[in-house]
Amino acid sequence: MEDNRSYDLVILGGGAAAFAAITEASGRGLSTAIVNTGLPIGGTCVNVGCVPSKHLLAVGESAAAPQKNPFEAVQYSDDEPTVDWDEALDGTDALVERFRQENYVDVAEHFETDIYEGYGELVDDTTIEIVDGPDKGIRITGEKTLVATGSSPWVLPIDGLDGVDYYTSETILKERNLPGSIVIIGGGYIALEWGQILHRIGVDVTILQRSERVLSGMEGQLGREMQRAFEEEGIKVITGNDFQRVRAPAVDGGADAIQSDVGIETLVDGNERTVTGDALFVATGVQPNSEDIGLETVGVEANDDGAILVDEHFQTANPDVYAAGDVIGEPELETVAAKEGNHAIKNAFGNEGVTIDYDTVPAVVFTSPEVASVGTTELEYMDEHGTCSCRTVQMEDVPRAKAVKNTDGLVQVVKHHETDEIVGVHMVGPRAADMIMEATLAVKFGLTVDDIIDTVHPFPTFSEAFKHACQAFRRDTSTMSCCVE
Repeated sequence: MEDNRSYDLVILGGGAAAFAAITEASGRGLSTAIVNTGLPIGGTCVNVGCVPSKHLLAVGESAAAPQKNPFEAVQYSDDEPTVDWDEALDGTDALVERFRQENYVDVAEHFETDIYEGYGELVDDTTIEIVDGPDKGIRITGEKTLVATGSSPWVLPIDGLDGVDYYTSETILKERNLPGSIVIIGGGYIALEWGQILHRIGVDVTILQRSERVLSGMEGQLGREMQRAFEEEGIKVITGNDFQRVRAPAVDGGADAIQSDVGIETLVDGNERTVTGDALFVATGVQPNSEDIGLETVGVEANDDGAILVDEHFQTANPDVYAAGDVIGEPELETVAAKEGNHAIKNAFGNEGVTIDYDTVPAVVFTSPEVASVGTTELEYMDEHGTCSCRTVQMEDVPRAKAVKNTDGLVQVVKHHETDEIVGVHMVGPRAADMIMEATLAVKFGLTVDDIIDTVHPFPTFSEAFKHACQAFRRDTSTMSCCVE
């Protein structure tokens, strides 16, 4: 006997988009249900993404603090820091559990959302059947359906890779015995964040990137600055790789041959090279979780990469099915997923026609120094207009950075060459993740460089770097005193 249950809104997925959707739906008096497929409730960010990685980045930063001490007045012993990785993971697990309970389970209960656990498939327009798992056999039907199944690590196809064990950003969180050395394939934010985490707790890290710089999707200066900072810290970075194959085990030649667990054969500038390590970490991006969830059955289309196709209002080819979050593709950010989930419900049940301006969505990499970016890059502006009005200031010229001896980084501002409106801001430096919000508001609301110059900034702060970059359009900042307007 089939177990059929009905709601106003049924959701396939249990992450940020789903919870933003039930929050909006509750305000409209709608009944809601979630089929949580894959990761525990809360999705990628709370379970294997933002929360654990930022916790472990803080652990690594504390471990690195003595070595990075810039003040002669403060002395440390020569002893290396000792990090108890078991304790670090225990702390991460406890943090994740608390976030999951307080921010998801309790929220769902508050909004009277029923949660079903198991693998769900769309079987008939707005009906989801749980085909495996604890609630197998239950069917839930809604007036509308939201697909918010998120994404999973994507593995670059390299010859021999399927024959070796490797870590991803999800599986590394289960590893209690870390290797002495690790090779990371990839040069995006996951590779950089995890590379710094592992390096700072004592693992020898080598990062291999296919393109000519890390963070290849961001403004070029940011990747070059981060590579310099990483190499200065002791993290090896090799760019311009043409990966040939992965082999294991690999043996370094010579009389004192060293057995290693993995070797990556690559071409760099046309030269053959083999990079070896005790373990391999693949951080080459993510892919939408759109396979085997019944999209074809209900007339929902996806592109070749698996991203569900939606219009600007997050409606699929089936007018009763909406989709939001990582499953619809870039940008794969928790906050964007939440905004998409919220807007999908407003459009599905209120016909509000709300959309997102993705050009004003900031991106952040939580390394040390931090990386943050919003809007148009110099190259993008050049391609569109054939010219660029851009200015860059170095953090070493910012009074606060000099005062605290934390001078890595830069800030670049891209403005419209006719209107002076700020169209892009890109930065590397201390607290860039917090500084980017002023820049985001500038880009979103079309502020000019003079608007920023005319705004009094507290002194001394890192945020003055943004103002200095704007002032660079109007004066020679090298001859400027601290508080010149």
